[in-house]
Amino acid sequence: MDDPLSDRLVFAIPGDLSTPSGGYGYDRRLIEELREAGWQVDHLALPADFPFPDERALEETRAAFAELPDNALVLIDGLAFGAMPDIALAECERLRLVALIHHPLGFEAGLDAVSRDRLLASERRALTAPLAIVVTSPATKRTLVEEFGVSETDVTVALPGTRKPAADSDGRREREVADPHILAIGTIIERKDHATLVKALAQIADRAWCCTIVGNDQAEPETANALRDLVDTLGLADRILIHGAAVDVESFYRQADIFALASRYEGYGMVFAEALVHGLPIVACRGGAIPDVVPESAGILVEPGDVDAFADALRSLLDEPERRAQLSASGRAEGMRLPDWSDTARIVADLLKEFRR
Repeated sequence: MDDPLSDRLVFAIPGDLSTPSGGYGYDRRLIEELREAGWQVDHLALPADFPFPDERALEETRAAFAELPDNALVLIDGLAFGAMPDIALAECERLRLVALIHHPLGFEAGLDAVSRDRLLASERRALTAPLAIVVTSPATKRTLVEEFGVSETDVTVALPGTRKPAADSDGRREREVADPHILAIGTIIERKDHATLVKALAQIADRAWCCTIVGNDQAEPETANALRDLVDTLGLADRILIHGAAVDVESFYRQADIFALASRYEGYGMVFAEALVHGLPIVACRGGAIPDVVPESAGILVEPGDVDAFADALRSLLDEPERRAQLSASGRAEGMRLPDWSDTARIVADLLKEFRR
């Protein structure tokens, strides 16, 4: 008789799956594509407290895992996985655990030294438990191998999929706005470093431009409030719109001329891939996987936190429309070669099949 667990996957994810972020977006699309491919995917909702769970959250998580049947195949999102080493180690013999790591938890910006060290140590222990690890970029794989001691053969890279424009479209459309439009998309948290973008824009206030920052402003309310204060203090409130979260960002890409995001670190950077396929020249930082996503032919990369260099890069694109056009064409060509979500799911599914019983 067929094993009733052979085609079933439990996907354990903390918090609200509908949260507008790259990591949750990856999880949502992976679930959709795996189900389309015939997998039974059960979403196991874990407490939202991760990656800083209290005892109540850990007990709820421990109880949820204890209720899973023996030999269940469980994919655990890294936002929780690295912060639950005791549970992972206790269950790794009974369950078939696979970890999905978007980026190491301890690499989040704004952590104090104690919290950072605690997260890094916790994740290092947790990563000894799973049968395999899925990561979203070669850069994250290198990090896990070089800094966490994970075996290279235990890590599979499944790049996020990128939605391509329709065949009869170049991903852009005419705009009514006269000034060049600079777009940033990213949750308003310290790691995304929108403040560096705003400070850089202040240095080129003598140029014509407008800017829209799209991103969830509830993840770190203090960071969002500080960003609004910074915009006001620099006298840029009439030129920079902080939009907040958006369910569909397609129209923002189509209205933009330049994509600029000063993230200090990315485990992949899905918004950069989306900017490529929309033919947007990119200004970004050399943090984490960003250099793997944004080739030199498609954008200008500077060191994280370097406001002057970021301003110089933006200035050069505003002053040299021919260069913008060249980067745009090259970037779109690179973007069209990126994987679709069906490719992402196929890689993950092929790995999971190795552990079906």
